[in-house]
Amino acid sequence: MVAHVGDFGIAKNLAENKTSTQTKTLGSLGYIAPEYGLEVRVSTRGDIYSYGIMMLEMLTRMKPIDDMFVGELNLRQWVKASIPYKIMEVIDGNLLRTKQGDVLATIKLGLECSKELPEERISIKYVIIKLNKIKLQML
Repeated sequence: MVAHVGDFGIAKNLAENKTSTQTKTLGSLGYIAPEYGLEVRVSTRGDIYSYGIMMLEMLTRMKPIDDMFVGELNLRQWVKASIPYKIMEVIDGNLLRTKQGDVLATIKLGLECSKELPEERISIKYVIIKLNKIKLQML
């Protein structure tokens, strides 16, 4: 697996006391939160979405702009449809050496981060707590 470094911090340009703002669409296709395209509204929840998509990409080894994702099908929907019975079909084969529960917990976290509606996405504080729990289970 090749590591990629990304900065989804579009929202970091916000003033400290604001939770959202209007801007032109920025970001990479496949990682842009749905509300950016619909409302052109930037928020920290959009960064969580992008992080979730990146997690799913890392765990499946599939890019969100892969040719298989056409029409309404996207990376998130493909992964979500695989739970619980076909999860091993979407996981990167190199990760199968780890505990299946750890991989499933990480997949579920990626799905929580990339929910369609911003208000349904978890906060970064919760993401960190969940990642630390997963890490401790792997040790």
